[in-house]
Amino acid sequence: MTWMLVAYATTLIVFCCFDFVWLGWIAKDYYQSQLGALLLVQPNWTAAVTFYAIYAAGIVIFCISPALDAASLGKAALLGALLGALAYATYDLSNLATLKSWPMALSLVDIAWGAFVTAVAASAGYQTTQLIGAAT
Repeated sequence: MTWMLVAYATTLIVFCCFDFVWLGWIAKDYYQSQLGALLLVQPNWTAAVTFYAIYAAGIVIFCISPALDAASLGKAALLGALLGALAYATYDLSNLATLKSWPMALSLVDIAWGAFVTAVAASAGYQTTQLIGAAT
């Protein structure tokens, strides 16, 4: 049980830090230029916190746990990338299918970001859990 708490906390912190930097600084102007009036002035923090809490749990269950069983950082990264691409593609492609003027380019960037950030978070959760020996 300790390993799960370590993996969850690490994953949540890393994912949130990377995502906040991405959305708040690096890609902020890009998202604004692509989505314009669709964006809220302030995020719905209840929805955002709920997403981060649930998504971090998914990373632990579907990426870190199997990687710990296999003792493989590469597996954590690969499963993270796959989960991220799948989750972000679900969101972006659903929007592309149902919303007027949803930009294809934004979807591609966002899916790539989801794969990258989820792989990084899964790898960090795996490594921290291994490092402190919480998986044993």
